[in-house]
Amino acid sequence: MFNFTKTEILGLDIGSSAVKLVRLCKDDAGYAVAAAGIAEIAVGEEENIHLNTVKAIRECFESVPGMTKMAVCGLSGPEVAVRDFEFPSLTTSELDGAVLFEASQACPFNAAESAVDYHLIPDADTDASDGRGDDKTRGILVAATNGLITGKKRLTEEAALKCVLMDIEGLALLNCFNGLASGSEKSTTAILNVGSSGTTVAIMGGNGWPFIRDMTFAGDDIIKQIAADKGMSTENVKRILSGDSTTAQTDLHDSLERNCQKLIDDVSNTLRYYAAQEQSTRVEKIFVCGGFALAKGFIELLNSQPGVEAVLWNPFDKIRCDTARKFEDICKTRGPSLAVAAGLAMRSV
Repeated sequence: MFNFTKTEILGLDIGSSAVKLVRLCKDDAGYAVAAAGIAEIAVGEEENIHLNTVKAIRECFESVPGMTKMAVCGLSGPEVAVRDFEFPSLTTSELDGAVLFEASQACPFNAAESAVDYHLIPDADTDASDGRGDDKTRGILVAATNGLITGKKRLTEEAALKCVLMDIEGLALLNCFNGLASGSEKSTTAILNVGSSGTTVAIMGGNGWPFIRDMTFAGDDIIKQIAADKGMSTENVKRILSGDSTTAQTDLHDSLERNCQKLIDDVSNTLRYYAAQEQSTRVEKIFVCGGFALAKGFIELLNSQPGVEAVLWNPFDKIRCDTARKFEDICKTRGPSLAVAAGLAMRSV
């Protein structure tokens, strides 16, 4: 799945507060960074968000000159659904209709106004390549609204890039982790990606079946609540949490702990739900990435909860960076926020 073709692509993660870009190369020694960049999206009025995002994409791309304009983009949030399915043994023509019907029943949005795709998963105890074992057809379906897809394509096109493939961000995270993990790490893996406007829990069980949950409560909500508690601006709170302020981070600790509790509860409930549904080994370690993962004290708060060990995950700890020093610095200091872009860059077309 991770073999590159000769077509050069880049992973483009278009967030709500920043644009992240990664291009990787792969050889016999593994992955290496060819380029990496981050550009902040300027804060402005609602009607300016689109233009500011396009500008940030251009700035991010221009910071790494000489690159292809072919991009893989990611999708996440309430307009995206990832579901597993299990049907009686079906022909290919029957399967297409069954998946569409399953999507119409399982998706929290109108599947008729969405793009739906699926991937068959063969049983672990069979050599069948068509996903059939014990007279069952099993797989994963993904769906995303046409509006969400069109919006991402429009952003890339207006920034003079070409979106050649769409991926689900949660699946991109799992692909990235599994593409870099050693054999001992490929059991039940949980990844927590906390961005500005969205949080994703992505779990890959030992059976190879992914579980993805996107939540809307994320870093910006926590920062706004802390700012309200302390009578501070959100920008000042961000500077303190990132370590760029002379104000001691300890001044915000109580407020950070209180306002992170909803997110912590959401994650805990998701892990319990997964364990109950899959009847699998309980997740005991969670790899944390995303922009808010770098907030001072956040990983410690996650670790204060019983039962699950949280570790900061920087995928570039296992990806060589033989290029310019500026790319090395970005990958070292902000690597956890580039995890989605790295996963997108691992796709091939």
